[in-house]
Amino acid sequence: MRKLKLQVQMTVDGFIAGPNGEMDWMTFNWDEELKSYVTALTEPVDCIVLGRKLAQGFIPHWAAVAANPDDPDFTAGQKFTNTPKVVFTSTLAQSEWDNAVLAQGSLTEEITRLKAQAGGDIMAYGGASFVSSLIRQGLIDELHLFVNPAAIGQGLPIFGELAGTQALTLVKARPFACGIVVLHYEPKRR
Repeated sequence: MRKLKLQVQMTVDGFIAGPNGEMDWMTFNWDEELKSYVTALTEPVDCIVLGRKLAQGFIPHWAAVAANPDDPDFTAGQKFTNTPKVVFTSTLAQSEWDNAVLAQGSLTEEITRLKAQAGGDIMAYGGASFVSSLIRQGLIDELHLFVNPAAIGQGLPIFGELAGTQALTLVKARPFACGIVVLHYEPKRR
């Protein structure tokens, strides 16, 4: 069965965005070591799942990067553009993007179906609502939390909707020169 991985940027105090979606706290000066880490993390990925709100910025951004061979992130842009995407939405009737299909059914059923298909890993990217739903429903197999060196006091959490304790096993913690620490966890399954 395929693994569903989550890769998300967050603050030290556990938010993935400010109260109104602000992301000005994010560290963007990634060094080559951190870029290499992300390349290795995404190498086995052959499907990306996204919430609609993030997809509206994510897909066009990476398509523009992939169209510019002079962009320093050109290789990442190609990976994110060429990898098939599934966008979870209840508002769109058809996909606005190339290489992306819509999923409008039950999140659990759709993710379970994707995980049962042959293929490589699946990577999840999304906003607080989408990611919270994946976590709450126990669908994520690996959490890769990119903890940025900033605290914002209030914002949009991804663990705020848990019905109880979600026990995690730390697989790896790795600091990078830019100040980001990547925490790789796996949920403890009962």
